[in-house]
Amino acid sequence: MVELELQDGLAVVTIDRPQARNALDLATMDELEKALDAAEGAAALVVTGAGDRAFVSGGDLKELAKLRTETQAAAMASRMRALCDRLAAFPGPVLAALNGHALGGGAEVAVAADIRVAADDIRIGLNQVRLAIVPAWGGAERLARLVGPGRALLLAGTGRLLEAVEAERMGLVDLVLPRAEFDRGWRELALSLATRQAREIKNLTTCARAPREAAMAFGRLWASEEHWEAAEKVMSRGK
Repeated sequence: MVELELQDGLAVVTIDRPQARNALDLATMDELEKALDAAEGAAALVVTGAGDRAFVSGGDLKELAKLRTETQAAAMASRMRALCDRLAAFPGPVLAALNGHALGGGAEVAVAADIRVAADDIRIGLNQVRLAIVPAWGGAERLARLVGPGRALLLAGTGRLLEAVEAERMGLVDLVLPRAEFDRGWRELALSLATRQAREIKNLTTCARAPREAAMAFGRLWASEEHWEAAEKVMSRGK
């Protein structure tokens, strides 16, 4: 099942399938789509898994084994690619909280997020080659943008799994937290990003017309009540 929590402008989507290490089957994809529909309008979005063993362990092979033809397989891949594209295109910051291993398709979900925060005992990797298939949910392209084309080919081409710290060094993971601090840490970070300002900054990082857009965003925020309330506090401290 897929759970949705809404709090203070933050939407938290949790994949909760302990019997399958949070793997995705067609029914779970349906639920994920509904959760993303319900999360529209949130200032920031978190995707995570239940428990501490798996973030998402890819597609549920036992369920997806029913797909035997090229047409069926391609349709499933296109559908899940569209859901990952929705994560990437979410207007506000998207954080993947890697509570457990992110393998295969799970890593593809993770790299669709803007930021990846990992517990220090997890592993991550696009290891689809071990099943004689390739990443098809957008993971190969997004991995290349994060770590470079050569490293992306090296990692996905061999199916190598990375420990959290090594993934952070490569730029695949943005922040590693001790397991004991993980739940509190990712939530505090996500809430701090559930702001209008962070949304505007995300837009600037992906905008082809950044100079013009930056000036316009600055103007919008400068004229806002929130800015002047914050400015008055700063100016009053300097008196």
